[in-house]
Amino acid sequence: MSLKSILAIPFALSVKRKMNKWIHNPHKAQERVFKELVSKASGTVFGKDHDFTSINNYQDFVKRVPVRDYEALRAYVDRVVAGEENILWPNKPLYFAKTSGTTSGAKYIPITKESMPTHITNARNAIMCYIAETKNSKFVNGKMIFLQGSPVLNEKNGVQLGRLSGIVAHYVPAYLQKNRLPSWETNCIEDWETKVNKIVEETINEDMSIISGIPSWVQMYFEKLIEKSGKPVGELFKNFNLFIYGGVNYEPYKKKFENLIGRKVDAIELYPASEGFFAFQDSQSANGMLLQLDSGIFYEFIKTDDFFSENPKRITLKDVEIGVNYVMIISTTAGLWGYNIGDTVKFTSTKPYRVIVSGRVKHFISAFGEHVIGKEVEEALKEAVVNTDISINEFTVAPQINPQSGLPFHEWFIEFENEPNDISTLALSIDAALQKQNSYYFDLIDGKVLKPLVITKVKKNGFQNYMKSIGKLGGQNKLPRLANDRKIADKLIDFCL
Repeated sequence: MSLKSILAIPFALSVKRKMNKWIHNPHKAQERVFKELVSKASGTVFGKDHDFTSINNYQDFVKRVPVRDYEALRAYVDRVVAGEENILWPNKPLYFAKTSGTTSGAKYIPITKESMPTHITNARNAIMCYIAETKNSKFVNGKMIFLQGSPVLNEKNGVQLGRLSGIVAHYVPAYLQKNRLPSWETNCIEDWETKVNKIVEETINEDMSIISGIPSWVQMYFEKLIEKSGKPVGELFKNFNLFIYGGVNYEPYKKKFENLIGRKVDAIELYPASEGFFAFQDSQSANGMLLQLDSGIFYEFIKTDDFFSENPKRITLKDVEIGVNYVMIISTTAGLWGYNIGDTVKFTSTKPYRVIVSGRVKHFISAFGEHVIGKEVEEALKEAVVNTDISINEFTVAPQINPQSGLPFHEWFIEFENEPNDISTLALSIDAALQKQNSYYFDLIDGKVLKPLVITKVKKNGFQNYMKSIGKLGGQNKLPRLANDRKIADKLIDFCL
């Protein structure tokens, strides 16, 4: 065991002891964060507009600050993007994390000098918690790979602009740089397929011990490694024993990954977003991720079932219940106030507070990180059939993660009233329309992580018979336009041509 791996264990234990101070005093930690946020932002435009100086408690905050999504907060964000200072948070942000909005087009999420360190610290602490629990630190001697976006940044009105993963790449600690792959030059390659091929070249003969990334992208990397080497990943990288992931649910990929690797490896789930680093898996034996309560983020929650009611009740951490689906609302040191990020979570524990990401506020598909919503599939289909004789009775969409051959894809189950002459042409038209609306989906198709969608024809009255078979035939029951799993899709197969 090297000196580095020996020293990693006491360091990890000291990190965990420090974390325990807020883990064991969660409500006090959140109260402190709340007061600091309101105090520091009281002189900003947003703080003055919402009378922050008269906010003395959470009830005052609820009265003055409504829940908003990006579109509702956009008037303020646009002023920040235009170069104005002291709008949502003191001074200017350090960065804008550019993301693809599902309804708002491109979104520019501010990252400030106060919020930026939490992204780095929490990623580090996730690994430290693993070491503290397992006493496994041998992997710190090997090479580590983080599959991420290009670190090349642009500038917008004096503020650096890029994808979150690219911004974070600039903050890799010096002690990790020596062991980190791929090279900076390779990381800057924009074309994903070219990038992965180059990463394979750079890593295939290295001693890889940690691999990190969104599962769908890592799967592509693994498959190319096997194709080139003829060996399972676990045989190729004998010391690979830790997979770090986030962005999508790992469970659908788990069996596939174990086949690709040839053995089981430990995994750590992260819950980062441009808006903040919210949680990470702190234990290999516990279900859920530890909610980060001392990272400049104040959390509120609204029951998902009540969210679309006229005046849904907002609650703080002390009132949440295990197993209830909540919409998570945040206020942060990046200047997001009462902000709905669109995610829903469930608590698996309240001592400590651990969560799982249960989905999005509305129906969606994000099996590969694409965040496709119902409005987008409806608009794509509408655009594809306009000015044609094609008519459609019903449809729904589901991901096909493990096809019998080839790349994964979105499977569209369509019941036609009037069929097209060429199904494949229609499929390409729908796919092109969807790519125009959703840049995440475009990136996955362009990067050959997904192949274009596949249409499966449903028999006449097939959807009706399906709804009848599950006891939901009737006007009050609606078929979801899309789902993030194949619970519906797998049953629909019996009603397809």
